[in-house]
Formats: sequence, structure tokens, C-alpha cells
Amino acid sequence: MIILFTDFGPTGPYMGQITGALMRDAPGVEIVQLMCDAPAFDPRAAAYLLAAYAPDFPEGGIFLAVVDPGVGGPRAPLVLQAGGRWYVGPDNGLLAMVARRAGPAARAWEITWRPARLSATFHGRDLFAPVAARLARGEAPPGRPRDHAEMAAAPGADWPDDLARVIYVDAFGNALTGLRAAKLPRGATLAVAGRPLRRVRAFAEVPPGAALCYENANGLMEIAVNQGSAARTLNLDVGSKIDIAGDST
Repeated sequence: MIILFTDFGPTGPYMGQITGALMRDAPGVEIVQLMCDAPAFDPRAAAYLLAAYAPDFPEGGIFLAVVDPGVGGPRAPLVLQAGGRWYVGPDNGLLAMVARRAGPAARAWEITWRPARLSATFHGRDLFAPVAARLARGEAPPGRPRDHAEMAAAPGADWPDDLARVIYVDAFGNALTGLRAAKLPRGATLAVAGRPLRRVRAFAEVPPGAALCYENANGLMEIAVNQGSAARTLNLDVGSKIDIAGDST
């Protein structure tokens, strides 16, 4: 299984071109589009999102992850093996949280192979997709192994374990944060611009129009408005700062 995680958006030819490259190089392999609207140009926010969603996929799955504002620049292309899954993408911090949460068992390779056709601006199609297809065919990563010292110094190494900011806004206006619910202090809730939010288990615990926060289905703290848009009501967007408040009772 190859899982697509990009910021390319739902329109235009980009996702189709990547899918076509994968079908050409790894025919018969299942392709799942997890996300095409990851935070645009923001590998840091996307890193926490990818780390939250990846564990739901089977071991052996191959993530083709592209949020790559530095494409064509000096950032290296990378293969990562972490938590029993493979990841192919830019070494710009996008894979940092996946690697960190896998601990010492994570392994990385800097991709040294280059295709005959490599555009300066579409490595997702020209480089990362063919490498993901190679992995799907059972081939070894086409690159140089990195040692633990190199991995420890890679982009994203200085980012916090949990990020107290909005990392994604969905179609309903719900704002996902980079905070794992299980890592918050007991009884803590979230606050936006000094306004504590009621922490609940489900939307039905508050009336329509009320703001709330809760642990979402992937373990992240999420901010919402019941039957409304938290992004609009609370003026939230990717990067908005979130505070951790005291006892929610």
C-alpha cells in the first residue's frame, strides 16, 4: 500500500500525475490518498499531522509525503523506516516527528539515485514516486544510510514533542492542534486568546454554537464549534497559538 500525503490540493494535475507515476512503476499496488491539503508550504505543521495519522495504517505501508517548499534547493531527499512503515519525502522536518516517536529503531537513507528525468520543481512525481514504487516492489532504499548522529541533527530535531499551535483546519472549520491529548496534564483544557474552552468527550455535550475542545479520533486535541466553524468564530488558522489552561471542570 502506498499512502499519499501532500499539500498539492484537490484541483489541478498534480495528484493525478503522481498517481500515474506510481501505477506505471508499481502496477497493482494499492494507492490511498490520505491527504492532499496538508498545510501548504509548512513542513512543521504537517509533521505533527503525519505522525498522528500514520499509525492507523498497516505496517509495511509506504507513505509518499510531500510538503516541500524548498524543492530544487539544497534539502536532501529521504527514505525513512519507522514504526514498521516506510516514508519517502524531503528532509525538511516533514518526517521528523515520525522518526522521533519511533525512537532508536528509526532508520534513514539519503536518496542518491536520480531518474533520467528530474524536473527542478516536481520531485514528488519525478523522484519520490519512483522511489516509493521501488520500495513497494520490495527493493532496498536507493541511497546512503544515515547514522544516528546525522538523524539527530536533521531538520526538525529542535521542534517540541507537541506543538501548541493549530496545524490543520478541516472543511467544517474544526482546528486540529499539534497537542496529543494523552500528553496534557490531567484536567487541562485549551484556551484561545485567553478564552478557556470547555473540554468535552463529544459535540453533543454542548449546545449548537458553543465552542469546545476535545480529543479527536487520532488522539490530537481539536477545537470546534458545535454545528459551526471554529476557524471563523475564534479567528483560527494554521499557525494560530493555543494555550493550555487549568482544570476544565
